[in-house]
Order: sequence, then structure tokens, then C-alpha cells
Amino acid sequence: MKDITIIIPIHTNENKELELLNTALDSVKDQQTQAEKLVVVCTPELESELKELDFGDLDYSILVNTTGSYNFASQMNFAVDNCGTEFFCILEVDDELSNLWIRKSKDYMDFYEDVDIFLPLITNVDSKNKFIGWTNEPVWALNFSEEIGVLDLDSLLNYPNFNIDGMVMRVDLFKEIGGLKNNIKLTFVYEFLLRSVFMDARIMTIPKVGYKHVNMRVGSLFFNYKNHPAHLIGKDAGPFWLETAKKEYFFIEDREVEVKEL
Repeated sequence: MKDITIIIPIHTNENKELELLNTALDSVKDQQTQAEKLVVVCTPELESELKELDFGDLDYSILVNTTGSYNFASQMNFAVDNCGTEFFCILEVDDELSNLWIRKSKDYMDFYEDVDIFLPLITNVDSKNKFIGWTNEPVWALNFSEEIGVLDLDSLLNYPNFNIDGMVMRVDLFKEIGGLKNNIKLTFVYEFLLRSVFMDARIMTIPKVGYKHVNMRVGSLFFNYKNHPAHLIGKDAGPFWLETAKKEYFFIEDREVEVKEL
């Protein structure tokens, strides 16, 4: 059976992130089948407080990124570079894994040995825990992609709304294709998936609910990307970053992006 490290990236210096972390940690502790490792990657400012948290019987480590670059992409890249298992799984600090996700992932990994990336069905809720909708489910619709359940380049180019939260991926492949890009803001997940498929990664959505995501929490990653002045280009940054992702997925290197007014 394949081994997995769950990675929780903390990409701010704010103490409130640690308050949210307890829910994520509880979802790891409640797994019917445990992952082999848990890594929490943080900024130097939060290291001492993280050590005070209750990790229970989890085999965990606290990884401190001292490079000075602390966004989501850089924290994930840093953690995966220091990952000692064959696969890793992403868990955001304010989200939850379903208690069957690691077990289901391992079952599918053993059966579909040619698959490089497994995505969960994601339940999206608002900050009051009210259901909003699903993510990653379209790939199981008839005629969405060439092979049902499996993402291909044409389907991704036509439909960008997939998410890598809860993703279980081969560590070596993540490194080989260049990881996540710091210079792409709003659509860095979309660019990553396009690049993965372009470089022949096989991506499957497991038809099981594996993850609960809190959508657009104030102060969250995508809230900040959509509202921070440095990332805005006119009234709507979306079209710019979508086109940028479609231009950049051909390249492994994280190229500079010139942000212009639309």
C-alpha cells in the first residue's frame, strides 16, 4: 500500500490561523486509515505556538520555511521538497478531510497504479457552514472528457473550475513538473492542472466526497487574491488570470507575469 504525507500549509503570520487549524487536525485524527505522516509548514513566527497544539498520536512534524516567501504555493513547494513519502495530500488550514478520504485514496492508488493525481469530490460551504455546491464532479458526467472520471487537456481548457484541495499526488511528479507557481495568483491551481495534463500526468477524480472547503472566508487565500490591490486589474481580475494560465502551462519555469489593466 502506498504511503502518504498530509501537508497543511500555513502561509500567514496571523495567530487566528492556528485557531482554525484545530478543525483540520481533528479531521486528520479521525481518519479510518491514517496517513503515514503529517507535516504542518509554517512561518518562523508561528513555530513556537504550533508546538503547543495537541497533535494526539499523529506522526507529525512542524516544518519552518525560512526563505521569506510564505504564500500558499511557496509553502506547498517547500513542504513537498522535504517530503519523504511517495504521495502527498493537501489540507488547507481552515478545511476538513472526510474520515474516509485517506482510506479511499489508498484503495484507488492500489487499483489504478497508472494514475498520478487523485482529486476528491469537494463539498463547498460558506463561513456559516451553509452548503454552496460541489467541485470536481463534472468529470463524471457523460461526454465531459474522453474517459469518464479522468481529466484531459481539452476538458480542462473548456472548464477551469477544478480544485486541488485534498489532492493526493506523486511527490516525484510534483517536483518534475515544477510544483506550484508563485507568479500566477488567482488561477495558479488551474495552471498547475493544465501543466500536469500537458506533461502527461493522469488525473482522476475519485467519486467519493473526500473534502469540505470553506469558500471565500475573510482572510483566506482566494479572498486575499481577489481583494488585494496588487492582484487587481480593473474591476475583474478573472479573465486576465485565466488567459495567463492558458499561456503559461507550457512552461515548467515560474515566469514573471506582467499585470496590466484590462
